Order: sequence, then C-alpha cells, then structure tokens
Amino acid sequence: MKYLCVEPGCSMNTTVNRRSRLVYMDHAATTPVRPEVVEEMLPCFTERFGNPSSVYALAREARVTLEKARRQVADAIGANPKEIYFTSGGTEADNWAIKGVAAANRKKGDHIITSAIEHHAVIHTCQSLEKQGYRVTYLPVDEFGRVDPASVEEAITDKTILVSVMTANNEIGTIQPVAEIAKVAHDHGVPFHTDAVQAIGAIPIDVDNMGIDLLSLSGHKFGGPKGTGALYIRDKTRIGTFMDGGAQERGRRAGTENVPGIVGLGKAIELAVAEMPEKSPRLAAMRDRLIKGILETIPETRLNGHPTERLPNNVNVAFRYVEGESILLMLDALGIAASTGSACTSASLEPSHVLVACGLPHEEAHGSLRLTLGSRNTEEDVDYVLEVLPRVIERLRRMSPLSPERYA
Repeated sequence: MKYLCVEPGCSMNTTVNRRSRLVYMDHAATTPVRPEVVEEMLPCFTERFGNPSSVYALAREARVTLEKARRQVADAIGANPKEIYFTSGGTEADNWAIKGVAAANRKKGDHIITSAIEHHAVIHTCQSLEKQGYRVTYLPVDEFGRVDPASVEEAITDKTILVSVMTANNEIGTIQPVAEIAKVAHDHGVPFHTDAVQAIGAIPIDVDNMGIDLLSLSGHKFGGPKGTGALYIRDKTRIGTFMDGGAQERGRRAGTENVPGIVGLGKAIELAVAEMPEKSPRLAAMRDRLIKGILETIPETRLNGHPTERLPNNVNVAFRYVEGESILLMLDALGIAASTGSACTSASLEPSHVLVACGLPHEEAHGSLRLTLGSRNTEEDVDYVLEVLPRVIERLRRMSPLSPERYA
C-alpha cells in the first residue's frame, strides 16, 4: 500500500509505503464490537431466536435474555430495570425524550431549554418542535463549552416543560455540570433530560445522584452493536408514547424487539462500566500526552474544550491556516482514522456549531481535528500520531493561501 509523502522535500505525487496497521482514533464516532459481545449475541440469531412477546418456551427464553439486558443497562446507571426502554440508538432516544415530554406536557407549557452545543439529534428535534409552535432557548456556553447553571435559572419560566443538556460533548469532550443543572430544573418542577451517549463507560453515571429524569444512550459508542440504544425514563415522568403498534416496551415503544442487539448492548455496557476504573485513567494519560505533544510541536494550535473537565479519551485541537478535511485525508493516507469539526464532507460548508458557539472564528473552526481514543490504542499509536501530524500540518500550511508560511 502507498500513501502521500508529507516530508518537506516531497512533491505532490510522491508516494511511499503505507503503514501496515490502522491507528483508529475515532471512537467517538463508533467503536468496534467487542468479541465477548458478539459471542453473547450469536445464540440469539440461531438458538434463542423466539419472539419475546409470544408465550411458548422458545419465546420465554428470548424474553429472559432481553430482561437480563434491561437489568444490565439499569445497573450501569443506577436505575430500576422498569425505567429502561430499548430504542434503535441515541438519536431515537433523544427524539423520544424531547418530543414525548413536549407532547405530554403541552397543556402545562411550551418552552424547552437546551444548549447551543448539543448533538444534532437534540438540536434538530428542538427545531422541529419550534415549527409546531414550541419555544426553545438555546443556552450559550463559555469558551470551554460549559453551560452555566445560572443561565438555566435565568431562562426558566412558568411555561418551561423540559431542560435538556448533554452530559459530555461529542466533539470537544467537555463534561457539563449535570447535577447542578438538574437541581436548578427540579427547583422549578421541570424534568431534566441528558444525552449521555458519549459519557457511558467513560465517566461514572448515577441517575439518582445526578438528578437525571431522562437519559439517552447508544450501544455502538462503548463496544456494542450499531442500531441499539436505550432511554431511561424515571418513574412517574410524564412522557408520550414514541411508536404506536404492539404492546412492546410496556406499551410505550411498539415493534418486535431487536433481541440480539439488545443482548449485545447489555453485555457491552456491563463490560464498559466494570472496566472504567482501569480504562479511563489509561486513556486520560494517552490523551494528555497527545495534547501536550501537539501543542508543543505545532505552532498556532489551540486546544478546544475544557482543559480538565473533559472525557478521558477526547483530544480536539484547531490549527490555523488549514482545513479539517485536508488533515483527515492526509492522515487517512498515513493509516490514521480521525474526525473533524468541519462539515465540509457534507452538503454544508458551515463549520462546527460547537466550535463556533465556543467563540472560534469560522476559519479556525474549519481547521479542527478530533482524536478519540479507545481500548485498542497504545502508546505506540500516540508516538506515531505525534511523529506524523506535525509534518502533515506543516505541508498543508505551505499550500494554504491563508498561511504566512506560503509567502515566507
């Protein structure tokens, strides 16, 4: 395999041997399904394949495995199994939480509070409700991407029916003061929802201690299969039915359950939470070494997100004078998989709404890079990124019409 050479003397079409092993640093986007999870799922395809809604022995066996997974998810976040509802993923869980609470409380009020840096599953859901006549306050954040609980207090009115603020940001890794925000909401009798998709398995979550009434999670972010997720709904929370049809999920989410996927989700979250005390500090050490190495070797670079209150595996940096998609393409050619806050790979040319909300100028937001670590990453991977990335940025800056280096 060949990749584009990034050494100073290389021409545009010079190639050299490609690194044989992929360095995968995009775990915030998705994670590989763990072998133990696959092993747990396989019998559900061939042996325990019954429909859990039926009454015969094969179906009852499927029901037992499904309820075991429900307990595993509940135990992971300190909930009661009866408060766990399985979904197709985090996006569905976010939609259900916000639209469901809005529909069930329309007579009480029409005002929702969220933050300006939420995942699009929350932002777009709120925008959809605005078209139906609901009012939404999008709270600003500071330069590190943190929501001030005082701003929640100021925004609440007697018509507020939901506060939704994510536990940790998917782009910059900033962890929000969830317990403080939830307390403000509860002091006014308002339920609190959090998108915890990025936080599960990375930081401890306890819905009672944190005051969480609704919580969204997604299996493929912590070693489970794609297409699986769950919504925690605290008992007695007013919320509408998400999908009409059968009586599955206690009549709140119709459709035959994805038993293999749910079983995989349960196993994955059990493993992720059990391993967190050892895994998170190890990833945080590699994260800090990456941040330190990048900031020390590449000039005119800034760390995005909070310097300490951030996910243990998240590195997000912005490089002046370069564009994020170009960084990704060069890194990919060098065997490194990463992500960027730039939306240039989509139909939109707008930069990350998260970085713009944190105060970055558009041109700098376009030059962002996100590296998110996982269990398989090693110190050797960190060494390789720190060896290659400075050369990639140097070359891109030499080609950039914005860079002073181009005219030096």
